[in-house]
Parts: sequence; C-alpha cells; structure tokens
Amino acid sequence: MADIPGLPARRAALKLTDAVLRRGETLDIAAHAALQGLQSGADKALARALAAEVLRWLTDLDALIDSATRQILPDDAKPRAVLRLMLAGWLRLDTPPHAVVATALPLLTGGPRRLAHGVFGALVRKGVTLPAMPTLPDGVAGRWGERSAAIAAALAEPPPLDLSLRDAAQTEQWAEKLGGLSLLPGHIRLPRGTAVEDLEGFSEGAWWVQDLAASLPARVLGVGMGQGKGRRVLDLCAAPGGKTLQLAAAGWDVTALDMGPKRMARLKENLARIGLSATTVVADMLEWEPDAPFDAVLLDAPCTATGTCRRHPDVLHRIGPRQIEDMAELQSRLIERAARWIVPGGQLVYAVCSLEREEGEEQAARAGLRTEAIPASLLPQGVTPTAEGWVRTDPGMLPEAGGLDGFFIARFRA
Repeated sequence: MADIPGLPARRAALKLTDAVLRRGETLDIAAHAALQGLQSGADKALARALAAEVLRWLTDLDALIDSATRQILPDDAKPRAVLRLMLAGWLRLDTPPHAVVATALPLLTGGPRRLAHGVFGALVRKGVTLPAMPTLPDGVAGRWGERSAAIAAALAEPPPLDLSLRDAAQTEQWAEKLGGLSLLPGHIRLPRGTAVEDLEGFSEGAWWVQDLAASLPARVLGVGMGQGKGRRVLDLCAAPGGKTLQLAAAGWDVTALDMGPKRMARLKENLARIGLSATTVVADMLEWEPDAPFDAVLLDAPCTATGTCRRHPDVLHRIGPRQIEDMAELQSRLIERAARWIVPGGQLVYAVCSLEREEGEEQAARAGLRTEAIPASLLPQGVTPTAEGWVRTDPGMLPEAGGLDGFFIARFRA
C-alpha cells in the first residue's frame, strides 16, 4: 500500500490533524514528525494543504459527515478523521472522487473502511457543497463578536504573499518588476502560490517575506527613508527578524533580542541575505537587563497568534480561554519590564498578532502609560486608528486587496 501514489501524503495529513486536534500542537511543530519519510516536496505540500483545509473547514466538514451517518461518529473516531481528509480533498483541492477513494480508504481497514466508503459515496451522489465561507467554532465566533462573519469570509482562501522592501524608494520599480500590488511604500503583494526563491530580488536581498499587518508595528516607529537616523532601538522577541530588518533598513541602531537560539540563527541568516546588521542577543527578557536605555523599544509580544488564522488555521481549534489568560498574564509582565528600558521622551510600541481583546485593547488600557496616537497616514488605506489612537487589524479588512493578518498595535511615549 505504501506504493499507492498520494497515500503517504494523506497518512501524513492524518497525523498532522491528529496532532492539532488531540494534542494541541501547532501545525508547524507537528510537521517536523508527521512529514518525516515523505520523499518529495510535492507530497509534503499536499499533506500540509490537506491538513490546513480540514482545520479551516472542520465545522462544515463534520456537518456533512453527520448528515450521512445513522449514528454520530465520535469526534476522535478514525473514520471521521479520514472522511474529513476525503471531503477536503474533493471539495477544496478538486481531487476526483475516485482518486480520493483510492488514496484515502487504505488508511482504514474492515468495517471502518466500508463505513467511510459508504458515507463518502452518499455525499458524492448528493453533490454536496461547502458554504461560501467556513463556519467558525462556537467559542471562536463568540470571542470575535460582530467581526466574526468578515473574518470567516477571509478564511475561505489562504492569504497572498507580502514582501517588505529593503529600499522603500524603489517600491514602484519592484511592483512593476514582480507584477505586484503595493498598499504602502516598501510593500509588494503577490498572488499566493508564488515560489519565493525564484522571484527576482531574492538572491540579492532586495526584500523579505512579511505580512503587511506584521510590518505595521515597526512602521509606527518610523521605518521609511532613513527615519532611524542612528537612534538606538530594542526589538524584543525579534525572531525571525522581519521587524529587525525594517528598522535596520531605516537607519536605526538595532539590538534584537530573542530567547530562542534556533530562532536567532534564522534572524542572523535573514540579516546576512538582506545585507543589514544588528546587534543580536539570545536571552529571556524577563531576566535580561540592558546596559543603557533605548530611544525606542518595540515589543512584538508572545501571544496566541489567532490573528494569523488565515495561514495557521490550527489556532481556531487550539486556542481557548486558558491559553488567552496565560498569554495575557505574560504580556502584562513584559510591558512593565520593557517600559523601564526607554529614555525620557522615548517610544514603546506594543504589538500582538492576536484577535483577542485580553491581549490587545485590555493590555493597552491597563498599561499605565501615555498613549501616543498612531496617525492614519502610516496605515494602509482602509485601516484607521481606533478612538484611543491604537490600531486593530483583522483578516476581514481590505477584502478587495486580499486581506491582512490580525494585529493589535499601541504606541506609548515615556
């Protein structure tokens, strides 16, 4: 059976979804073990795509399965897990039903195989379809409130590819060279599925991959046309380095701190490819102390990362009140510590790629710091500051341009 084309990828996809739904792992962490043994990049890509589509559409796939069974299958039953893959392959990846059957049923034996075959066949004969947008899990929809429908609509497709340019003055030239769309100076957007290493400018370090929303925290400190002017900035929780690159390219004297040696190694690789420099520190910021205060501190804090749900749909199922509470407690400690490290009159920017108020608005409100309103001129058209002067983005914004990740950003002045 291992010789059946496509079967190893589906077995890996099954391991991926199980790791997320049963053990609460991220897709990225689960992939290290689940994808071992796959020989081709195509198989690895297929396994990840199948798992991602299952997680993106899980509620709706389960509803279809339940509509075709006399008794509701347990959530962790293997036939349900395999049927999710089969339906995702057919309805989302356009795999012909006969190919779905041939490559997925060998994952089961005996009665479970006959059950899955019968349920899938019945749904194919009925010509079932998925809704126009994924149905969010109940707890998630409740947390995200009135924006839930717009966010769900943005989840229907994976996001486009965003690039940040080393030289923002060349935005028009690179947009023309790459055939992309620019939503801000120094930004280029390309269709999803683009092979990054094959793009012009990669080898010479003209740009790096960075979601548009992820580029905003550094932008509000001043990242364009040499605005850093040699001032000292501390980039906390810096890896993999997109914000460090932005700040260094704008002329800041950057100290980048991260507690992960492997993550810091990746940051250094990115600096070398782009041709920029920064002082790098591997340390836990709850234990580390700087030698002198900084003109600015950028704290892109650890968070639940629910704002990245377009590219990481596992967060829809892994994150709940306990994880949000734990992260909010940590973030409060980090803000208090980071605020000590800025000179009088200096700036602190706090950001999280989370859609949860506990990690964003509530953190900013109780920080006890003086808010400096973020002007709309620093933001993409269609994104406006809140009444408090903060910035809140979510995947439902800028739908005509391809959306953006969910972020919360606040700027404070010492």
